Amino acid sequence: MENPASSERSALLYGLAAVLLWSTVATAFKLTLQEFSPIQMLFVASLVSVAVLLLICTVKRTLPQLASTFLANPKYFILLGLVNPLAYYLILFKAYDLLPASQAQPLNYSWAITLTLMAALFLGQKIRKQDWLACALGYLGVLIIATKGDVFALSFDSPLGVGLALLSTLLWASYWILNAKNKADPILVVLLGFLVSLPFSALLVWYEGLSWETISMRGWLAVTYVGLFEMGVTFVLWLTALKCTQNTAKVSNLIFLSPFISLILLSQIIGETIYPSTLIGLVCILLGLVVQQIKSKKRKINCLDNR
Repeated sequence: MENPASSERSALLYGLAAVLLWSTVATAFKLTLQEFSPIQMLFVASLVSVAVLLLICTVKRTLPQLASTFLANPKYFILLGLVNPLAYYLILFKAYDLLPASQAQPLNYSWAITLTLMAALFLGQKIRKQDWLACALGYLGVLIIATKGDVFALSFDSPLGVGLALLSTLLWASYWILNAKNKADPILVVLLGFLVSLPFSALLVWYEGLSWETISMRGWLAVTYVGLFEMGVTFVLWLTALKCTQNTAKVSNLIFLSPFISLILLSQIIGETIYPSTLIGLVCILLGLVVQQIKSKKRKINCLDNR
């Protein structure tokens, strides 16, 4: 049996690996969208994700549970799959198509703030004073990023892109609320979501009628990378990290590294201009997330257990 110190080291290594991989996906999104439409990208990345998740479930010997898990509540899993990955990723990819990734990615980070408000509305959870402060900081950051710092002018380069990025946070938060009381194996749940969404994304690809012939090898490699490391392997690494640790908050806080690493990669690989307003807005969003994590001593253990 692994000793606690070794287990914590493993958790940090898994967590860091997941964060580093997630830091690269904004760059991979933009590279892929140079050659794929958002729906083509969703369809191919989903195929890759299904393949890798089937392999992982086979290795973990949980694949025989797939059918019984779905049949236990088919309507629920169909709804879950339509929300994520179908609607969430289609809207997120379109937002990345319309906005610089250095704007779309920080805007997407405000999903945890959205989750607080939705949990109060749909789960009856109480919103604390620091939650309101977190929301104010988070959405101030969103406004700063979306307007490139010209907050009072309320001038957006792409109002539709900003709207879609914020809608993606609503969908992602909705997915976690729908998933809140689900006791099934989380990797099987993700796999079922992709299996449910594949026929719908295939129909949308057919309806769109775009050509695949002009896509280069770089495009195919980029979309495969997205399927592997945004939707597949990284999720498993993150779940493993949380399973190995006794200090969920310590591992969860690693995620704050991701947006800054991502901005560096976007600047160096894609050549995107990183505006000072983007950094200021991102800091506001992350400060909001830090404030949101402040727990009273009485509630601390329960909140960490329920992350």
